[in-house]
Amino acid sequence: MRNRDFIDIGSIMEEIFSAAEDFSSAFTERVGYQPGVKGFNWDAQRDFYPRHSYPPANIYITEDRTIVFEFALAGFGEAGIELEVQGDYLVLSATAPDSETPPEGAHYFKRRLKLKSFKEQKYYVPEDKFDRDKVSALFRNGILRVTIPPRESSRSEPGKKIPITSEEA
Repeated sequence: MRNRDFIDIGSIMEEIFSAAEDFSSAFTERVGYQPGVKGFNWDAQRDFYPRHSYPPANIYITEDRTIVFEFALAGFGEAGIELEVQGDYLVLSATAPDSETPPEGAHYFKRRLKLKSFKEQKYYVPEDKFDRDKVSALFRNGILRVTIPPRESSRSEPGKKIPITSEEA
């Protein structure tokens, strides 16, 4: 009889079932899913603003429902940063200083700090939920912190009735 290497199906099945259990527990912990229960728990790792990866930002809501934006803008000057509210959006733009070009012939071992200009990044902040008149922004130590408190009372616009006509008329 020849010497043959056989695949140990038992150990392969153990690995598969172990991986399935790990996935199941990770899914339950991260998303908060529980069979038979509707809804999910809050996941602090979820990115609700995935569109913009630069500049790095923390965005959170405090217990009193104030929304806070913290943008890492190290190397930018206050004069080069523009912040405004347009409708339901907080709009951020910044111009990188011209002096931040890399030296000619430089060979980086690690390069994570890249200052680059960006225009009109929009962050959703519903106008009917947050008070535009009380927005504050503080730029200190390279961090721009924008605080928008909630409205005292939620504004809701009355609905507009849309007349329906028939083609036959």
